[in-house]
Amino acid sequence: MRSTALAFILLGLAACSPAPKPTPAVPAWPTQGWPRGSATAAKMDSSALAALDRDFKAGKYGFVDAMFVTRGGVVVAEAEYPRDYRAIYGSRDTVSAMYNYYDAAWHPFYNNTKLHTLQSASKTVTSIVIGIARTRGEFPTVDTAALAFFPTRKVAHLDDRKRRMTVRHLLTMTAGFEWDESTTTYTDPKNNCAVMEKSQDWVQYVLDRPMAADPGTTFVYNSGATQLLAEIFKQATGKDIAEYAEANLFKPLGITEYYWKRTPLGLPDTEGGVYLTVADLAKLGLLYARGGTWDGQQLVSPAWITESVKPAIAAGPFQYGFKWWLVPYGPNNDQWAWTMLGYGGQLTIVMPALDIVATFTGWNIDEHEALPVKDMVDRLAAAAR
Repeated sequence: MRSTALAFILLGLAACSPAPKPTPAVPAWPTQGWPRGSATAAKMDSSALAALDRDFKAGKYGFVDAMFVTRGGVVVAEAEYPRDYRAIYGSRDTVSAMYNYYDAAWHPFYNNTKLHTLQSASKTVTSIVIGIARTRGEFPTVDTAALAFFPTRKVAHLDDRKRRMTVRHLLTMTAGFEWDESTTTYTDPKNNCAVMEKSQDWVQYVLDRPMAADPGTTFVYNSGATQLLAEIFKQATGKDIAEYAEANLFKPLGITEYYWKRTPLGLPDTEGGVYLTVADLAKLGLLYARGGTWDGQQLVSPAWITESVKPAIAAGPFQYGFKWWLVPYGPNNDQWAWTMLGYGGQLTIVMPALDIVATFTGWNIDEHEALPVKDMVDRLAAAAR
């Protein structure tokens, strides 16, 4: 299917075009909208960005819906690649509409809007909101025992390992639960995440899982661990995490349109339920790139950001922090890109050393491979002059 780029900003490519305006010396805050500028003025290789756009159009990386590349707080490349997912994947009656990946009203865009599912990049949003609450003194230390927030629940398979599990372990995917989300697809009824999403009480399902390892020792990708944070946040602050995010994250950043799915019992789906536009998703990356400050207001403390993007545990070829995937790059792999990842090709890349924030969305499901994270990081690094 032919893809059409609605907008691709690479000023200065044509010799006859007027001289580009210089990138603002003072950091721009895109609260009311991102400023656009030239790749050349931002000291990026416009031909490298154009090549990336061509590869997306040609389908080299499967189904990519959009790319949005910024440097210095200025957009230097953006494109959208519309396609008909109803025709591509068809309609399959698998689970409830919200968690049916073939229901075009929900995936990948919400109800024919520009709001795109973030899938597991929602986990990073959850971490950011907890960081804001910590900064405001409204959330306890992450070394608090997780079960302390569930005093009235009867928990199955309760043992010393489960009692030692902390919020930190939930944030770093080292909770120790017996959980399989990586060896099966999300449409497989044996996938623990799929089973959780079909259950009535997600929190109880996760709490009742037996333990397989000591907390803090082993990385096991576990969406249920992040879902526990929705209830923990409510118990710790007395507030709904989605409503808290709207007031203390989205509103200061000028994010006025979003959607956040909820579980059958009404908890925000913190493991995969957030929908944002690609431009607003980039704002979250810029917030962290600039040390948690937004237009003169400290939303997240530098200490939380440092802790969040510090390698806590090896996760395959990458490292993992507080819901951030940390990807090495550079000639000696001595620089870190902070990334938000989500099923289907949701990717946000923050490269503080290069002042680059980029976001990509897509819908590579079934047998289609997601956007390769390391490849995107390396191509952006190569484009930065």
